[in-house]
Amino acid sequence: VLVIDKAVGPSNFDVVREVRHWTRIKKVGHAGSLDPFATGVLVVLTGKATKLSNALINADKRYQATLKLGEATDSMDCTGSKVETQEVPQLTADRVAETLASFQGEWHQVPPMHSAKKVKGVRLYELARKNISIERKPIAVMLYEVKLLSFLNGLVKFEVHCSKGTYIRSLGDEIARRLGTVGHLTELRRLSCGSFSIDQSLTLDQLKQGGSSWQSEAYRNYVKLLSAERVVRHHNASKISHLPTEPNSDMSFLN
Repeated sequence: VLVIDKAVGPSNFDVVREVRHWTRIKKVGHAGSLDPFATGVLVVLTGKATKLSNALINADKRYQATLKLGEATDSMDCTGSKVETQEVPQLTADRVAETLASFQGEWHQVPPMHSAKKVKGVRLYELARKNISIERKPIAVMLYEVKLLSFLNGLVKFEVHCSKGTYIRSLGDEIARRLGTVGHLTELRRLSCGSFSIDQSLTLDQLKQGGSSWQSEAYRNYVKLLSAERVVRHHNASKISHLPTEPNSDMSFLN
C-alpha cells in the first residue's frame, strides 16, 4: 500500500501506470479517484492489497479547496471553459463561514457531468466531451465539517470532512450560489483517505529516490489497512494478529 502525494496533471491511471512500471508489479490499482487538477493523497494498492480497495473507497475523506467566486466553468474547476460570470456581492468572512457551516449534515448533490460516475454503463465525462448533458439523480452524502480557512479577494479557501462519493466541485458550485454568485474550484487537495493522511504521503519522485525502502513502508501500510476497523469486519482477526511488523525477505505480499 503506497500513500502517494499526487501532483497536478497526472490522472489516477497515469500514477498507477508509473507505479507498475518502476516496481515491476503487474497487479496495481488505486482506491479513490482524484481529478487531474487535484493533488494530495492517492492510495495505490499492489498485489494482495488490491482486494482491500473497498475499505478505502468507502472511507471518509478530507479535502482542502479554493473556490473562485464570480466565474463558473462547465467542469466546475479551473480546467473547464468559462460559461457564466456574475458580480460578487459584498461579503464578510463571517457570512462566508456561516454559509459553509450550513452545509454540514446530509447533503443531496447532483454528480457533475465532468465526472467518472457511470449512468447506464457510460461514464458521465464521456458524454460531457460530446457536449451531451443528461439528467442525474441527486445522491445523499454526509458533510461532517465544512470550515472556512480564509477569504480574500473573492477566493474562498475551505476544508471539508466528508463521506465517500462527495464531489467537492459540486459543493463549491453550490456554495457560490448560496453566496449570491457563481464560482469554480481553482485548487483541490486531498488531505486524507481513511486512516492515511498527507503527512504520511510521498511523491512519486521521492519514492523512486528512496531505493528499496518503499517496500517496508508499503508493507507497514498494508498491515495498517488490514487492521482497520472496516476491514476487520470482513477478515478473521487471527489472520491479522500474527503478521510480522516488517516484510519477509521474499516480499511476496507485494504480488
